[in-house]
Amino acid sequence: MKDKTRVIMVKLGLDGHWRGITTVSLILKNAGMEVIFAGFQTIESAISIAEQEDVDVIGLSIHSGAHIPWTRKFVEALNERKLKDEFVLVVGGVIPDADVDALREIGADGIYGPGSTAEEIVRSIQEKVKEKRI
Repeated sequence: MKDKTRVIMVKLGLDGHWRGITTVSLILKNAGMEVIFAGFQTIESAISIAEQEDVDVIGLSIHSGAHIPWTRKFVEALNERKLKDEFVLVVGGVIPDADVDALREIGADGIYGPGSTAEEIVRSIQEKVKEKRI
């Protein structure tokens, strides 16, 4: 079993908002997780990197308002490769409360929008990784 939780942080599309992904990456690193900051990636390249790096968590940062279609396409790609159960998938960004249930139904394991605290994000990811490893 791995000692540290490994996380890949990814931006999909041409969403140029960096503050959230860099802040959350630092929060996770300071919480003792290994963070791979992958920046802009396609869905396929993000999944390939996640596999190669043997990560526990894929973190998608989406601030463009397209969090539902991007997450849906990402989960579809994971399912096509039979990898959905291999990773904890978390999504962060400017996500309205009204979209949280839709993202859960699509397959996001964690959703972090405005007002999510560092403690909440860390605790939630740690719990989800622990559940996945059992």
